[in-house]
Amino acid sequence: MKNKISFFACLVIGLVLISYRMAYPGFQNKEPLKLTTWDAYGYYLYLPSTFIYKDLKELKFQDSIEHQYQLSGGNFYQANKHEETGNYVFKYLGGIAIMHLPFFATAHLYALNSDYPADGFSPPYQNAIGFGVVLYSILALFILRKVLLKFYSDQVTSLTLILLVLASNAIQYISIDSAQSHAPIFLLYSLILYLTIRWHEKPSILTAFLAGIIIGLATICRPTEAIMVLIPILWNTHNKESATAKWALVKANMNMVYLAALGGLIGILPQLIYWKYVSGHWIYDVGSAWRFLSPFFRVLFGFEKGWFIYTPVTIFFVLGLLCVKNYPYRKSILWFCLLNIWIIISWSDWKYGGSYSTRALMQSYPVFALPFAAFLTRFWVGSNRIIIGFLGVLLIVINLFQVKQYNQTILHYYDMNRAYYARIFLNPNPTPLDKSLLDNSDWLSNENDYRECIIVDSSYASLQQLHWGQNHVLYHKNPILQKIDYLRIDATLQTPKGGGYLISELIAGDSIKLNKVRLNYPGARDNQITPYSFYVEVPEAFKNASLRLSLLSNADTLCSVQQLKITGLSQ
Repeated sequence: MKNKISFFACLVIGLVLISYRMAYPGFQNKEPLKLTTWDAYGYYLYLPSTFIYKDLKELKFQDSIEHQYQLSGGNFYQANKHEETGNYVFKYLGGIAIMHLPFFATAHLYALNSDYPADGFSPPYQNAIGFGVVLYSILALFILRKVLLKFYSDQVTSLTLILLVLASNAIQYISIDSAQSHAPIFLLYSLILYLTIRWHEKPSILTAFLAGIIIGLATICRPTEAIMVLIPILWNTHNKESATAKWALVKANMNMVYLAALGGLIGILPQLIYWKYVSGHWIYDVGSAWRFLSPFFRVLFGFEKGWFIYTPVTIFFVLGLLCVKNYPYRKSILWFCLLNIWIIISWSDWKYGGSYSTRALMQSYPVFALPFAAFLTRFWVGSNRIIIGFLGVLLIVINLFQVKQYNQTILHYYDMNRAYYARIFLNPNPTPLDKSLLDNSDWLSNENDYRECIIVDSSYASLQQLHWGQNHVLYHKNPILQKIDYLRIDATLQTPKGGGYLISELIAGDSIKLNKVRLNYPGARDNQITPYSFYVEVPEAFKNASLRLSLLSNADTLCSVQQLKITGLSQ
């Protein structure tokens, strides 16, 4: 079989994607599968609202569904009340729901003939979406394989596909957070690349029409994906001769261009009809804020979610743009990739909610695959192959390790920072002190260089009902701090729900030095007895300060305090 290495590479990647889908949630802990939560709930709501409850305007079913499944995140932000009509209007567009429709229909048919509730949210629906999106992505990989083989060798194509998925956050959004928008759009980008090549090789009405529909559908998945249109428009314009031939081809087939535009209109028409139905207007502003003149480069380089920091393979995606000079897609891909990155880093909510790396770029990875493969082709020679192979394995290992950390919340979905990341990087068992750096910046590099002085060491159990905003003092005393440079706080707590903070305060007159660590910190679980530790540096101005240690609740929470130890450390 020709090009068999890349074929089997797609199969292996597919098996890995399926295995990850089966492992999250794991069979051992028996966690319920809930994919249609938070933002994904907003994308998905179109389907049960339309086909089960026949209620797109009032959403009367939402309260009972939320009570049973807790999908909205506790605050139903996925739809807004329209001022003129009083109807609910979904915040998220409906393209993803259209792509989920085959899986939803299959699940609904199964649920109607089983003991599961046919309510749109029970296990058959969750599993259908989860595994259906994985199948979409495997199909996308085989399509992308055909695209890459037009320009690159079988070996380079294989390596590109493997690293594209297994060394990046793609695996998270294909196999685990499957109901998000990213993986279905991943398929659309693979399709538009394939259709673009097909049309330029042999123009046809069907190819042009399908390309238009794909672009329209992508636009109502996420409006920023409308820049996908640059791919076919600028394709094969990499030099003067090619551009002349390209525009002559377009001029000779203007009927197909008009048909593609019609396909694009058909692709976005379902969204326009929905908006007209619920709001009375063909266009509805769902609300987004952009800062195109002052983008957030920390989206790429920051330790909060940085694309290049947490998925460093993406550095080579971008470097590949320097290697595409002689390819027919050069202007097409170059303009798309740079504009796409600029748009993504310009959104005001630059963290993009809870995410692993920069999730908003993941769907366009099929486009980045072309320059990435160009980069690999340039350096995939001689002994460089050993270096690239070793680096590729290392990047995959790091990524899969971090995916595991992310799903244990050790690699935090929102609040990462440089110091904390340095302590958990490839660390299978971070200590409570390591985890304290998520909130607390004080750190003692070598505790063995300091003398210990036990200030308090109490083993006791107290059960305290903490209410919203309530501060429960565990310890308050004027310790002897004159010769103490650091305090180490160790506490063993059980905090069932709601979270909050374990807080220390050094109080010197009107001055307060506050340190804190979150309750239920990364890796902790509700109802578990969990150890907490953190350092408090004692500045000169606080040598005679008093120390107050307290619990601050973020909800109505029962807190069980098992042990408290405060140690003074001095040189």
